[in-house]
Amino acid sequence: MKKFIFILTFFLTVTGITIAQEIGMALIKEGRFVPLYGASSKKPVFVNSFYLDIYPVTNAEFLSFIKKNPTYSKSKIKGIFADKTYLSYWENDFDFGSSKPNSPITAISWFAAKKYCECQGKSLPTMNEWEYAAMADAKTIDARTKKEFNNYILSWYEKSKTYENEVGKTFKNYWGVYDMHGLVWEWTSDFNSIFLSGESRKDKSSDKNLFCGSASVNASDLMDYAAFMRYAFRGSLKAQYSTRNLGFRCASSTKPKVNL
Repeated sequence: MKKFIFILTFFLTVTGITIAQEIGMALIKEGRFVPLYGASSKKPVFVNSFYLDIYPVTNAEFLSFIKKNPTYSKSKIKGIFADKTYLSYWENDFDFGSSKPNSPITAISWFAAKKYCECQGKSLPTMNEWEYAAMADAKTIDARTKKEFNNYILSWYEKSKTYENEVGKTFKNYWGVYDMHGLVWEWTSDFNSIFLSGESRKDKSSDKNLFCGSASVNASDLMDYAAFMRYAFRGSLKAQYSTRNLGFRCASSTKPKVNL
């Protein structure tokens, strides 16, 4: 058995396929970057190495989760965890209707996305993790200064119903991750942590910041319209919200295990 695992590992390595990629995650190596918001000194923030799902979570994958966790189904989820538009396009609790199995799950609340990731032994990526991974194009770690890269993102914002497309149809970025741009918006664990009201700045409860968006703080580059729109969208959300163009993917701080 050990010999088989060694041969398989060697094969995956020489063919450029990592074990993490085999089970749907890519390694995002540690680094520094200046986020659009949240860095008051405009100095780079450090992001530790982490693993990120190569694709957003799909309808079929979320259906499997629902079958094991029916309290998160369309008819049974509690109102404090999801609004009335939760899974609005599903026919019923166990039928995602005419949507494709391999299209991204959307109309999903932050609570449900968080629970899904936890059940996989993972978590939602932090905002800095997501932005760090998403600033890469196909060839470079940080493509934010490239006009064509920003134009690509902005042109997607103008398109409708891209959530109906299947995952993996956009470009693969430097890290080997697909669909960071061009498919759906995505939840992060701390999606609203940089939008603070006067009262919430004094409040020590981090959860409060996830429910009340307000004035923005310290944008590092107001010309980065693509990122600006993402942060503005996050600032409009509350954790129980669900919209048709909002999905998610999971992250992990540790190397995923392969069951052989």
